Amino acid sequence: MEELLKLYPVVIELPVVWGEMDALRHVNNIVYFRYFESARMAYFTRLDVWEYMNETGVGPILASTGCKFRLPLTYPDTVSVGTRVSEIGDDRFVMQYVVVSHNHAKAAAEGEGLVVSYDYRALKKAPLPAEMKRRIEALEQSVRG
Repeated sequence: MEELLKLYPVVIELPVVWGEMDALRHVNNIVYFRYFESARMAYFTRLDVWEYMNETGVGPILASTGCKFRLPLTYPDTVSVGTRVSEIGDDRFVMQYVVVSHNHAKAAAEGEGLVVSYDYRALKKAPLPAEMKRRIEALEQSVRG
């Protein structure tokens, strides 16, 4: 499992709960997006995005997201969800996610999200602040050596 997560600087662990399963007796597809969201928020917390947003009004907003389902999850299980930034642009960055089943020791899903820099005071897209870019690059460097 470590090999699947080694390039992800932020990894969270979540239980698969009974209520996430659907009538087909596996975790419902929408739950994977909640896993991604939880990992994304943990990543943003590591960057101290919330304080920066309070000071400047500029922060992230999710523009699009997608998921490739690799194997069905079922209760009981635990998942590790890794997230990383794979691309940085002038006003955006791409986050990648992996959901790893502890029971199977395999990736259950892989996803991607496009995050745009947004000025919440002016209500419009904004350039990605140099400080946020620096923080992202430093966090990513922590796993790449």
